[in-house]
Amino acid sequence: QVQLVESGGGLVQAGGSLRLSCAASGRTFIALGMGWFRQAPGKEREFVASINWSGVNTDYADSVKGRFTISRDNAKNMVSLQMNSLKPEDTAIYYCAASRSGSPSYSRGQYDSWGRGTQVTVSS
Repeated sequence: QVQLVESGGGLVQAGGSLRLSCAASGRTFIALGMGWFRQAPGKEREFVASINWSGVNTDYADSVKGRFTISRDNAKNMVSLQMNSLKPEDTAIYYCAASRSGSPSYSRGQYDSWGRGTQVTVSS
């Protein structure tokens, strides 16, 4: 099992930027695929972005492509999500997730460990 702690959420105006971070501990981080998901009130948790163990391969939901960037620092056991050009519809709780598959996809079922989430609110 891996422990994940998100940080960096907050309130921002539309068009602004936020950077989310996720610190991992308890398992060999470099072997893990990592992902970000989000859940808005009354909606299902949805995929945002994923990154493979090496950081070479990334994947994004269509709704965030070109605006969000996922990255990882294996030396620091951290994964980040840079969010630019934020929109009110990006408002949600954002969750960091880890997968024993080194190259996870958008499927929630591939992720074994989850953080508690961090709130992102984008005002119009």
